[in-house]
Amino acid sequence: MKQTKLAAGISLRRTVAEGNAAQLAAVKEIIQQVRASGDQALHEYTAKWDGVELDSLRVNQTEIDEAVARFDPQLLEDLKEAAANIRSYHESQKQEGYKNEKADGSYVAQRVTAIGSAGLYVPGGTAAYPSSVLMNVIPAQVAGVRRIVITSPPGKDGALSDGVLAAAHILGVVEVYKVGGAQAIAALAYGTETIQAVDKITGPGNVFVALAKREVYGDVAIDMIAGPSEIAVIADDTAFADEVAADLLSQAEHDPMASAILLTTSEQLADAVSKEIDRQLETLPRQSIAAQAIQEHGMIYIGEMMGELIRAANELAPEHLEIIAADAEAAAEKIENAGAIFIGRYSSEPVGDYFAGTNHVLPTNSTARFSSALSVYDFIKRTSVVYYSEQAWHNNEAKIARLARLEGLEGHARAVESRSWEKGN
Repeated sequence: MKQTKLAAGISLRRTVAEGNAAQLAAVKEIIQQVRASGDQALHEYTAKWDGVELDSLRVNQTEIDEAVARFDPQLLEDLKEAAANIRSYHESQKQEGYKNEKADGSYVAQRVTAIGSAGLYVPGGTAAYPSSVLMNVIPAQVAGVRRIVITSPPGKDGALSDGVLAAAHILGVVEVYKVGGAQAIAALAYGTETIQAVDKITGPGNVFVALAKREVYGDVAIDMIAGPSEIAVIADDTAFADEVAADLLSQAEHDPMASAILLTTSEQLADAVSKEIDRQLETLPRQSIAAQAIQEHGMIYIGEMMGELIRAANELAPEHLEIIAADAEAAAEKIENAGAIFIGRYSSEPVGDYFAGTNHVLPTNSTARFSSALSVYDFIKRTSVVYYSEQAWHNNEAKIARLARLEGLEGHARAVESRSWEKGN
């Protein structure tokens, strides 16, 4: 694993390719075809790219029941406990509206309501992610979203993974479709004969899914444009090299474009972690993926003091940031930019991915500088409410009209002035 000294002028942010012209053109064509041909286009694209002819796009209840019956009972209980942890955490994010009343009888208020429907995209391909189902569905349910839809690409057998269907079963989601790729995003955004359009689309995917989400944004809401996974670890000489290496590889195995960075004050730890990375790669099942990620997007930065590491981490603004150091909590207090912070030796990043309860849908590509993890807040709307009494209008009509004319908007002024005190009585 490459090493370098932290120094002024080194930029830790990386630019991740967001698709080329050919990929974007393909996505636009897919969206157009789905809008024009609906289910027919979905069936054709599923046959072309997933290699399966489907009788029905929708997963029926029998398929869900059979998947749950096949699923390992212990894993089912693990998923249920994880779901309970995630729900408990997100329940704390519920928001209530408020109302500010004045002596003249007027009031201004904020009303909080859930969006009507949400579509969750669950990736397929090299891995299936039941945890993505939990992380996306539960915040929507806590928010009060009435209709929640899951789409995911089918396997060669025409089925979704048992784990994804088991997670859907645990959460009571019954509207599940065997559709993947950009065509699934188009279907969720614009609807087909079988799939009714939704108000918001969430969930990660490959470059085609990301480009499709970007294209449909505005006609439908999206959570974010997710890039490859990222992890940064701040560590001092109290950390164990094998544990740090394992944590770095936990994200490197996601994607050849994944980023894994160690920020340390210890040259000895840096050398030991580099050797551990090589050793652990030898037996890692997803070795080729992780090795490419480490080779192309892995780095060890060595600084003189903890303050340097903290400044570097804030510049990097990583998706996941672990702090394994003598005073990890004090260091964590100084972190301003990170999707999620994991404090101490036992808070390994997968704890957050699966079980702690925090959401693992996190900002990437340094967007943690201005954005946040997926949450209940992503599935609610805040609506302003205004009630002006006749007395409030009488007291403020002239002021409002003057402000409108200041901006050259005579129609605004006249709208206020059209209501006269005499007419009201």
